[in-house]
Amino acid sequence: MNTAKSYTLTGSDDPPFSSPVKGEWAGHRGSRIYGRFDCPAALRAIARGGYLKHRVFFADEATAITAGYRPCNTCCKDRYAAWKAACERGESWKP
Repeated sequence: MNTAKSYTLTGSDDPPFSSPVKGEWAGHRGSRIYGRFDCPAALRAIARGGYLKHRVFFADEATAITAGYRPCNTCCKDRYAAWKAACERGESWKP
């Protein structure tokens, strides 16, 4: 019997896959926003319910960005500001 822990992560082209390694970032599929696991905004949404069925996990930040997610303005203010400035200039953003 295999007792190894498995995590479901989202890939850069958005399909879920099984991984033995926990993801570094979490996101919301509906809003296409990613952030830290301890994000206050995400934790409030989880406490209210309804958020968990749309929650996704990414192995790393680059995968979240490639999948079309943007940084959270609550827990990733510096990344969000850089993303927003790049969008206003019509440029793509990479951290």
